[in-house]
Amino acid sequence: MAVHSCDASGDDTAKFSKMMGPGQIDVSIRQALQLLWMIMPEDRKTVDEVEKEFRRLAERALKDLREDATAFRRDKNA
Repeated sequence: MAVHSCDASGDDTAKFSKMMGPGQIDVSIRQALQLLWMIMPEDRKTVDEVEKEFRRLAERALKDLREDATAFRRDKNA
């Protein structure tokens, strides 16, 4: 894991974005898929089952993100 301290200024945000670009996201997704493959029970260890489980987890995470965005919105009237 990379550790990088930054503040909310545009310069630090740009540095962080450069460090954590699309390539890092791709690596993280591939690592998650590999881990899912490794932990799947032998009777379910197929590409289709891993895809199904990955999509279930991703959908749940996106749902939680939307729920959190609503719950922590600063302007409740927006």
